[in-house]
Amino acid sequence: MAADEELRAAHQKLQADFSALCRTKGAEEIETVASQLSQLKLMLAECELLYPQPPSPGGFDVDSLVIARDVAEIGALSSVHAKDTDSFDRYWSQLKPFYLDLPTYLPPSDNYEPIVGLSLLRKLSSNSISAFHMALEMLPAELVRESPYIQHPVLLERWLMEGSYSNVWRERQNVPREEFQFFVDMLMVTIRHEIASCEEKAYDSLPLNDVATLLFYNSLPEVLEFAKERGWHVNPTTQTVEFATKHAERSAAEGEERIPRRATITSNLHFARELESIV
Repeated sequence: MAADEELRAAHQKLQADFSALCRTKGAEEIETVASQLSQLKLMLAECELLYPQPPSPGGFDVDSLVIARDVAEIGALSSVHAKDTDSFDRYWSQLKPFYLDLPTYLPPSDNYEPIVGLSLLRKLSSNSISAFHMALEMLPAELVRESPYIQHPVLLERWLMEGSYSNVWRERQNVPREEFQFFVDMLMVTIRHEIASCEEKAYDSLPLNDVATLLFYNSLPEVLEFAKERGWHVNPTTQTVEFATKHAERSAAEGEERIPRRATITSNLHFARELESIV
């Protein structure tokens, strides 16, 4: 079925509303786009375009499929603006048939590389490293090598594997597109919890300032909030964070298995202090 006038008009309104959302970042604009997307998805479902199959000879409608793809792409990007990871995951699943099964039938999309890069960064931010590598292996080598949208998560993953968290922290504002910032912020949360787990296993306590440095926090309230979330005790008299109780609980749960990570933490702390002095 060819794209009718009602579908075209709804698509054009969605594009205009999404442009307004990108300019204002307002809650009202996010709600408007979400409403438009719901309407368009119903229309696409009625046309059997929501999850299209490879077209049969004589039954190919480029215009309708391009609209369907663009609706899903706007849905994925607006989900990031709305900070809704579940919605992003659903739109990414909806886009896969367009990206994997129909690339030779449809004209290229300007949003293809950014959204693929976002999907990779989404996997990194949720610590799904195996899924990240599997997705990366499915991409053309030339695309991985040349696209800044793909290279960004690839570079971050390399630093993660090296334990170079300071590099990730420095790179957090250097994103190829504004939507990437949301998943980079999520990645920093994941990194902080990874570092915190190492601290708990390696130390009974640490000076509060050292904890702030290791976790890339610039203010005391942020550190205190994180400490509360992890169940740490902050001693205001000695200005230390005590992990003893948390450490004991984790050791009991793991059968008293102790992982020697003190040297790694000490090395990272020394590096962070050197970095601060250079900056």
